[in-house]
Amino acid sequence: MTPESLRKGPATGETILETEVLIIGGGVTGAGIMRDLALRGIHSILADKRDLCAGASGGNHGLLHSGARYVSNDLHSARECRQENELLKRLAPQCIEETGGLFVAVDGDDPKFAEKFPTLCRQAGILCEELSVAEAKRLESHLSDKLIKAYRVPDATVDPFRLALENVDHARVINGSIYRPHTEILGFEQADGAIRAAICRDNRTNTLLTIRARQFVNAGGAWAMIIAQLAACNDVHLLYSKGTLLISHDRITHHVINRLRPPGDGDILVPGGTVSVLGTTSMRTDDLDNVRPTVDEIDLNIREGTAMIPALATARYIRAFSRVRPLLQSSGNSDDRGAARGFVLLDHAGQGLSNFCTITGGKLTTFRLMAEKASDLVAARIGSKVPSKTASVPLPQGEACRWTAPGAAPKYWFKANNPDDMILCECEMVPQSAIDQIVQCAPGTEEEMTLEAIALRSRAGKGPCQGSFCGIRICSYLYDRGYYRDRTGLVHMRNFFNERFKGQRTVIWGQQAAQMELAEALHCGLLGLDSLEDD
Repeated sequence: MTPESLRKGPATGETILETEVLIIGGGVTGAGIMRDLALRGIHSILADKRDLCAGASGGNHGLLHSGARYVSNDLHSARECRQENELLKRLAPQCIEETGGLFVAVDGDDPKFAEKFPTLCRQAGILCEELSVAEAKRLESHLSDKLIKAYRVPDATVDPFRLALENVDHARVINGSIYRPHTEILGFEQADGAIRAAICRDNRTNTLLTIRARQFVNAGGAWAMIIAQLAACNDVHLLYSKGTLLISHDRITHHVINRLRPPGDGDILVPGGTVSVLGTTSMRTDDLDNVRPTVDEIDLNIREGTAMIPALATARYIRAFSRVRPLLQSSGNSDDRGAARGFVLLDHAGQGLSNFCTITGGKLTTFRLMAEKASDLVAARIGSKVPSKTASVPLPQGEACRWTAPGAAPKYWFKANNPDDMILCECEMVPQSAIDQIVQCAPGTEEEMTLEAIALRSRAGKGPCQGSFCGIRICSYLYDRGYYRDRTGLVHMRNFFNERFKGQRTVIWGQQAAQMELAEALHCGLLGLDSLEDD
């Protein structure tokens, strides 16, 4: 089979793609599998019905776990997180900020748990340094005056968007592997105990296409069970836990701050760039495609978080968001915190299929390990004896992938010293050159990229105004450059604002309420986007 071929079916004009491996799901695990296979010389197509990191990979704290969070209830996952934390810091430093982490207990927390915490960390091989209350307060002045215990661990933060983009970009460079956003799997053609092809729909054009491959990998995250069922596999059993998080206007701490207790709601504050992320809740759900933050979840996060950092009670929040975690739990136990955070690789041989596998569960921190295990299985089935190289080969820095990093734009912009390179997003300092580079060569570049797709590949819309101004500027710039030519550009702008508002509606109080009044005046009163209809 050639690495990739594109042709039209003889009778119907249907598009047919061919590859060695089709990977379904554009989260960090799917992106990691794409790169792992490429390093072995195996060509793949990565398909997602929306875009990179559209699920849990793009809706989390951005915490690179040391493993310490899981030492009390999942020692295996704790060890995996610790090992992958150390690897990623060495191999993908451009995606990571080594903040360090603190675990803190306050009055009312269980002193017995606090005392045994260092022993639990040692069992997982995690470095754990006890700090005096005074030392912890010197490191983080916003910690509660009711602090009674503190430990330092090697937590860090990671940019999941850049991590996924860099993995996809490297795979493209290595052997021309292909990423296709907006490509939804509708079903599979099967014969003689194997899948022959995936029947897909391009959700941009609403046209059908067929992707033929030797192996098929289901890396669909929370949708993995649904995808497996399309292949008539009934051995994937998942529960769904909705998590809601908040983004503050300011960066409140230097370290990741964890509550020193068994995992619960509102017990982690993660600094990232100029903001902090607080969360998370854990609520059982069966609805994967319509998850939104609620006021009750916001209140719960703030109430719990305030116990360790009182300033959270009066902080300004610019956005909230929710995503769904797939949990490996088959019982009816309502306590989702008790579900294992490990991952599972299913070969589906018992379901009568020889070329289909599912990788699901796990954490953002363990994505590389998950990708390695899935790729080992795929490579063995294809007959490749080339081992995984992702534990030793550094992740290169792609030029078009750098714009998701907080503070990246000013660094490159000032260095270029180009007075004609106008800043389009003042909150995050995103210049015209960033938009040009993204629409020309970022992974997943489309014939007409939406503003939401551009924002996923940059910091545009991530600041305090949540795109209220830069959405207009970027859209206008794309019209000026001839990239947008008709009213669909306005539809893209409206959809971008709608998506940002979805994350703001539960935090509209205080200063944020005034911000929203201004946004409404601009978007509805001035531009009339509320009355704009799709073509």
